Amino acid sequence: QVRLVESGGGSVQPGGSLRLSCVASENITGISPMGWHRQVPGKEREYIAGIATDGRTWYAESVKGRFAIFKDSTKNTLSLQMNSLQPGDTAIYYCAAMIHMNWYWGQGTQVTVSS
Repeated sequence: QVRLVESGGGSVQPGGSLRLSCVASENITGISPMGWHRQVPGKEREYIAGIATDGRTWYAESVKGRFAIFKDSTKNTLSLQMNSLQPGDTAIYYCAAMIHMNWYWGQGTQVTVSS
């Protein structure tokens, strides 16, 4: 089972940017999709961005145009560039890999957007 470790979370003011990174314990070339989810306490985990092996990307409407997902298979890393952050983006962000039709997540990294 692949292990995923996220980093890059933190606190930022509205309008600011953060870049999240995720390192996988094994080769991610064939894993499709890989993505980012986020969760606010008391709410369901939300799938917000994904990337397939052919490079196609998908974004939830709530982040489209502000977030960008990148995958570097040579380094087994997945990144999420987050721009124009808003208080509504405050959540725990999880790196995720779909393997055999199941999502596997890392431990998550907290992102807080507040003035």
